[in-house]
Parts: sequence; C-alpha cells; structure tokens
Amino acid sequence: MNFVLELVFPVDTNEYKDNNFYSAAVKNRLKIMTLAPLETPIVYPEPDGSPMAESDPAGICFAARAREYLIYCVEALKFYFKNLLDVYVSGNLWLSYQQGVPGAVVCPDVFVVKGVENRPRRSYKVWLENGKTPDWVLEVTSKSTRDKDEQEKPITYAQMGVSEYFQYDPTGDYLTPALKGRRLVQGRYQLLTPNRLPDGTLVFFSIVLGLEMRLLPDGELRFFNPSTQEYLRSPEESEQERIQERLEKERERLEKEQERERADRLAAKLRELGINPEDLD
Repeated sequence: MNFVLELVFPVDTNEYKDNNFYSAAVKNRLKIMTLAPLETPIVYPEPDGSPMAESDPAGICFAARAREYLIYCVEALKFYFKNLLDVYVSGNLWLSYQQGVPGAVVCPDVFVVKGVENRPRRSYKVWLENGKTPDWVLEVTSKSTRDKDEQEKPITYAQMGVSEYFQYDPTGDYLTPALKGRRLVQGRYQLLTPNRLPDGTLVFFSIVLGLEMRLLPDGELRFFNPSTQEYLRSPEESEQERIQERLEKERERLEKEQERERADRLAAKLRELGINPEDLD
C-alpha cells in the first residue's frame, strides 16, 4: 500500500536561524497529509525480447528441432485458415486467462481460437476477447516440461475449456507414442486412440481443426487434410514447391526446344543431300 507524505516547512526565515529548528517550531508547523492509497497497476506478462515460456535448456539439437516444428505448425495452420477472419492462430504467446491475476497465465506452444478477430497481438487476454479461450492447443514436450505438460496443463486447459489438447515430442524420448491427444468431454479430458496406417503412421483426427494430425514413421508431425488428401505445407514450403514446379516446367521447355533445333538441323542436312525429310515419314 503506497502513501504520499507532504511536508510544509515554516516560511519565517528567522526560524531557520534557530539551531532548534527541528524542535517545537517545526513540529507546530509540520503538516502531514496522508492521501488515499494509490492503486498499483496490474502488470500482465508481455513479450520482452527474451526467450518465452518453458524453453528447454537440455540440448541445442532438441531446441532446434522443436523450433522447426513450432514454425511449421503455426505457419501451416495460419495458411490453412488464412481466408477465415474469425480464426486466430498463434504460438509461444503469453495468454492471460483471469483478469486481475497476473499469475493466471500460460504460454501455449501453438494454439487456435475460433470466434475472435484474426489480427496480430502482443499477448492474448481472455477478458478482452469476449471470454474466448483457445479451442485447440499443442505443446512440444521436452525433458524439462514433461511433468507440467502431463500433469498441470491438462488441469488448467480443462478449466479454461480448451476442447482439444495435444502433446508432441520430436525426439520420442519423453512421450510414448510421440504424439498424444486429449478431448474435453463434460469438463474432463479423455485420451484419444489413434488409427495406425499400414506404413506405421499414427493418425489422430482433430474435430476442432477438421484435420488429421499424423505422426510419420520417422517421427515427424504433419497435418493432413482429408478433404484434399494432401499434407498441409507452410507458406515457405508451398513457395519452394512452386519454385520447383517452375524450374521443372522450364527444364521441359528447354528440352523440347533443343529437340526441335536438332530436328531442324537434321532436316536441313537432308535437304543438302537432296533428300526431302517429308518423304521419310
């Protein structure tokens, strides 16, 4: 609780000459004004440029792989929902879910919220979004986050009303299988049972996303669109594919042009020998 103390000193300069200035003369003229307590503003977590949330210090390799998958998941889902103005996709962003309680905060690795404006945010405050909490969350589980991801976060996300909660372990060292899914049923999470394809791929269907989450035999996580029968690509991957297609078409064009030039040279040579190339057809 903060107070403001205001001291009003004597205005009679003769009193300053008295060595007993701090005695009765001042006490008689000292006014102590105590104002009403000042309210300390509540500070909610915001990005400060430093690594956010539960970054794993165990190994650079894990961190690098985790970052790759986080980028893929966020970018691929943003690209998938790009035409919908009321679906927000983000990741590694502070999410405050209780107004007035700075400690009521989580930082999902990837999350999707339906029914809110699709716009950039520095942080996500539920009370500023008409009470809308994430519908889907993915956490990348590591050695340092395993206990929290397995025990604390399911409770928190269930209380928030997150419909689907998934965990993924890029190394396969901390989750078996490396992809795990839960769905909220009457306020409690139920584990999802995946399907297994002939090649060993594990398939979880996300009702929220309308997509399959596939754990490939090599441990990679990919989103699969059952409507188009295609894997989701990030914008970067899509651009690389478009570049590759353009290069392939250019190669085919050059090959055809070279074949046509060879045919023209051969026809010219035959005519020099008095042979009509059309007679050879």
